[in-house]
Amino acid sequence: MDKVKNLLLTLTAAFLLSCGGFTPSPEPNPWDDDYSAFIRTPEQWGVYNVHDPCVRKFGDTYYAYSTDAVFFTPPKDGEKHEPLKMGNIQMRKSKDLVNWDFLGWAFDSIPSEAWNYVHAISGDNTSRGLWAPFVYNYKGVYRMYYCLSTFGRKASYIGLAESPSPEGPWKHIDCVVKTDDSSEMNAIDPTVIEDVDNHRLWMVYGSFFGGIFALELNPENGLALRPGDQGHLVAHRANYQNDNMEAPEVVYNPLTKKYYLFVSYGPLVTTYNVRVSVSDRPEGPYSDYFGVDPRKEVNTLPVLTAPYRFQGHPGWAGLAHCSVFDDGCGNYFIASQGRLQPDNMMMDFHIRRLFFNADGWPVVSPERYAGENLRNLSASDLCGVWEVITIKDNEEPRQLKDGQSDGTKLLKNETNVSTEIAITETNIVDFDNNTFTLKLDNYSIKGVKVFRGHDWELETSTLLFSAINSEGFSVWGKKIK
Repeated sequence: MDKVKNLLLTLTAAFLLSCGGFTPSPEPNPWDDDYSAFIRTPEQWGVYNVHDPCVRKFGDTYYAYSTDAVFFTPPKDGEKHEPLKMGNIQMRKSKDLVNWDFLGWAFDSIPSEAWNYVHAISGDNTSRGLWAPFVYNYKGVYRMYYCLSTFGRKASYIGLAESPSPEGPWKHIDCVVKTDDSSEMNAIDPTVIEDVDNHRLWMVYGSFFGGIFALELNPENGLALRPGDQGHLVAHRANYQNDNMEAPEVVYNPLTKKYYLFVSYGPLVTTYNVRVSVSDRPEGPYSDYFGVDPRKEVNTLPVLTAPYRFQGHPGWAGLAHCSVFDDGCGNYFIASQGRLQPDNMMMDFHIRRLFFNADGWPVVSPERYAGENLRNLSASDLCGVWEVITIKDNEEPRQLKDGQSDGTKLLKNETNVSTEIAITETNIVDFDNNTFTLKLDNYSIKGVKVFRGHDWELETSTLLFSAINSEGFSVWGKKIK
């Protein structure tokens, strides 16, 4: 049966190619995925060693700020390396979101106030680096929120630093919120969002320790509006004391007039995945794809990104802790780490287009952005052979010792792997403005967004599509023939 199926697919593909339409064409990748040759040369880290990014556009330049996480290969027998001189919070900039210049670090050392607080609680278990920065511009002053924490503990501190420039120098200002082992929540992973109607300012933060919380800030100084306040619950998940949820990002879409809460589920090295809920207010309450309140002990949907593998590539894991931003012209993007399989330790910068479908839900590109321009397409352009993946969370049985790790770097069960399907015009219903319904033999998917993109596995310029199916899972496709 497999031989017959493959023969029919080959014959169908040959027929489709003879019908014209868009054909993928060779296009080299902007850069290589494997950066093992550059691990000791920070000046070449442009798109490498990126973890927990925050991306913002200031003027005509994009800036990225990220966690102090660096991949190093173990030294070979007899090999010795001088330690690299590194600081805290990596900084990068780009004009095109593809080519990035590494600027160095925001701080020479961890601010003493943060270190003294966390180290007094956790001692030598204190992280030696700062985590998950968030940066925004307030009246010409650039504010950076950063966190210092301890794996598996609520000994955590979110601090505020300021600078007259997005490139620094940065000066520590004060503590915004701090937690200890008696706290309900965990003071990590800050994001800041302003209410467009009343201009109240909110910091959303947290992790599997208690969930995600919203804390109101004083816009004039960037600190807690009420000193000592730790905020109110916005979201947590089923079995949240064990299964991880963290890395909130809140953005406002002026077209839908909604606020979107993006969060990350799962261990960062393996099954890390992004989900989203929506609200009329940045502080909540939120609801998921099926109207579920994420404050309940449930796992919300939809799933936007998760580990995946297209043909001709080892695949990506850890595809979460996202930053969502726009270019000022209505085009949205999502940035995250991507961990190169199979060892899942190298962290590449993943930036993808993000669209909002007709129902107001975000859908994410199956491929990284490579500078391609959007254009109007026709239904006939879609005819051909596609690789398609349904993006689901791989819920592997595990006991997480710190909400993050069960001691493994490998995906135990690979689920999000592509299959090939042939699409003809009979499969394309209600095509309008690069959106259509994909009608297949056993099911149909509404609100499919198709667009020009880059195939990083096959190094071609091609067509991509993204949608959310009726079960709340993303469906990704790329045209290969």
